[in-house]
Amino acid sequence: MSEQPQEPIQSTEQQQEKKEQIVTPWDVDAGDDGVDYGKLINQFGSQAISEDLLERIERVTKKPVHHFLKRGIFFSHRDMHKLLDYYEQGKPFYLYTGRGPSSESMHLGHLIPFMFTKYLQDVFDVPLVVQMTDDEKFLWKKLELEEAHRLTYENAKDIIACGFDMSKTFIFSNLDYMGHLYRTVLEIEKSVTCSQVKGVFGFEDSDNIGKFSFPAIQAAPSFYTSFPHIFPETAEDKKKQKKTKRKNDIMCLIPCAIDQDPYFRVTRDVAPKLGFQKPALIHSKFFPALQGANKKMSSSSDTSSIFLTDTPKQIKDKINKHAFSGGGATKEDQEKYGANLAVDVPYQYLQFFLEDDVQLEDIREKYSTGKMLTGQVKGALIDLLQKMVAEHQERRKKITDEQVKEFLSVRKLSFTMPTKKEVVPSATTEAKKE
Repeated sequence: MSEQPQEPIQSTEQQQEKKEQIVTPWDVDAGDDGVDYGKLINQFGSQAISEDLLERIERVTKKPVHHFLKRGIFFSHRDMHKLLDYYEQGKPFYLYTGRGPSSESMHLGHLIPFMFTKYLQDVFDVPLVVQMTDDEKFLWKKLELEEAHRLTYENAKDIIACGFDMSKTFIFSNLDYMGHLYRTVLEIEKSVTCSQVKGVFGFEDSDNIGKFSFPAIQAAPSFYTSFPHIFPETAEDKKKQKKTKRKNDIMCLIPCAIDQDPYFRVTRDVAPKLGFQKPALIHSKFFPALQGANKKMSSSSDTSSIFLTDTPKQIKDKINKHAFSGGGATKEDQEKYGANLAVDVPYQYLQFFLEDDVQLEDIREKYSTGKMLTGQVKGALIDLLQKMVAEHQERRKKITDEQVKEFLSVRKLSFTMPTKKEVVPSATTEAKKE
């Protein structure tokens, strides 16, 4: 059965006429009120992440859930319960995420999926593949092919600096790896029609043909056959394939921003036709631009975000000058009415990066009731981000070209195939019983 809904991605002009939020893999424009994520769940046909799911993740992993999950930053999913069933039954799965290299430096928003993927790799102890879509950036942007390829290796350093385990992580450039990927890509391409791609992505006859074929390339890493060096087929597997075509017992979990979901609706639609498990997905909300949630963050705009190359002074200046405040226009107004946290960018950034729940709650209570001023909140954020970015820069400096080549080399990964898990109740569940 096809994933629902398979609505076409309308042009910016069409959606503006209807005054609807625009959320596509290439455009995010939600108007003055920001993205309505509940509406987006209904539109895309995914499921909200519930407290029950969070408790189950804790039971299965025997670790606290990431603060991104507790705070609703990762808010939507597809088939997470099935993925957890697999893990409990001792069946294998792997992680897949990606990056489109279009700029020399990544910004804070680009870090979100990698920070969360690092958590997933740690708690589940599973292999990870990271697709660098240098081909996509060549097709969509005014970027020379060799420059896109070079940026892959530059951006890979920022990804590696997040702390991924090299023995369990394979980063690959589409330009370099396509020969290995191509068999799976072809199977997908043969099973998806142009009308389907037009319907989901809104492509037109005037678009280059590379855009029509790219969804199959982004879909391919969702299937284990794309990585024979990681998941080699045994003689027993080949015997089984004569009857069932696939092993059909390796799932994929894709952490990504919600705007990437259309690619994987197509992927999940085609998976059963090819004998694969549908990939599970877990979606994040968007990281707001400094100017507010109704503005698009851009790698080409120096003032829309904090970049991983920014100096402490640049970070301080950007937050003080450009971070949209929901606080009162005057000190008196702030003390009387408090801040509107729903639109306050400094507070929202703290929700992403301040891990201490007690400290964040203290800021929330004081700032929303006027006991704390905007300058104080901005100051707390500046201190946090200056330290965080400086530490990232220090880790990145230590990454050699040889290490990058090793991460991007086609090689066996070192991981233990899972066994059936003994799941114990979480502390949250036990507390509820009491």
